[in-house]
Amino acid sequence: MQFERAHNHTWRKIKSGLACGIAFVSAVLVISPLGLVFFYLLVNGAGSVNWDFFTKLPAPVGAVGGGMANAIVGTLELLAFAGVIGIPIGVLGGVYLAEYGSARINSFLRFLADVLNGIPSITWGVVVYGLVVLRFKGFSAYAGGLALGLIMIPLILRTTEEVILLVPNGYREAALALGVSRWKTIVHIVMKTASKGIITGILLALARVGGETAPLLFTAFGNRFWNHSLSQPIAALPLQIFTYAISPYDDWHRQAWAGALVLVTGVFCVNVTVRILTRGRTASVV
Repeated sequence: MQFERAHNHTWRKIKSGLACGIAFVSAVLVISPLGLVFFYLLVNGAGSVNWDFFTKLPAPVGAVGGGMANAIVGTLELLAFAGVIGIPIGVLGGVYLAEYGSARINSFLRFLADVLNGIPSITWGVVVYGLVVLRFKGFSAYAGGLALGLIMIPLILRTTEEVILLVPNGYREAALALGVSRWKTIVHIVMKTASKGIITGILLALARVGGETAPLLFTAFGNRFWNHSLSQPIAALPLQIFTYAISPYDDWHRQAWAGALVLVTGVFCVNVTVRILTRGRTASVV
């Protein structure tokens, strides 16, 4: 009997160690592509990341040197414009799903949001191209920001809804029992409690659209110079990377690697910020 128990104990330890080993290998396999991407970008692009890269305009075609200052600023402008469109609509839509509406309507809206999340980004670019670019007869920062903003809306909406639903009903009931109106309860108590999660969703949505290229090909189009009007074509880092990557010039290839390194590093920093903001989120909500 004792021998059988010892045998079973040993066998359980072996199975536990095997499961831990498989889980560890799986975790390494998941992380390794990110490490390989960073390593490859560092090897190919780190040499071209310098002061000129961040401060100068692209050099003339075929010339060596220049930078992507206009593309970096253009990306920030497009993200800002996309945020103006996507953040209010997404947050307010998430509040509606969590706090208002009937079960049937909310279920339908959630289904639509999930479908929109699965639509390829190039489709958004084609839609905005037909609605804005053709109608106003020109590519523009407005069209590019609108395409990115439309991509952000369902992402922020679903994240906001899920985070608000985590807020205990006791918070709402206590505020209502004290005579606080419903909208004030939602704004000052529910949304304040869920603010970290909402900010997390917004940052993740910005990181998601920050690297989009396909919709900008049909809307922002790109620009080798500074953009002085949002109604004109505008440069963006993903567009510049795409243009340089398919060019026949070696120096442009190096700058494309540098641009990709800067872009990935930016997305990585946003995700690190999200991790910092979400520390202790569950404790603050519950």
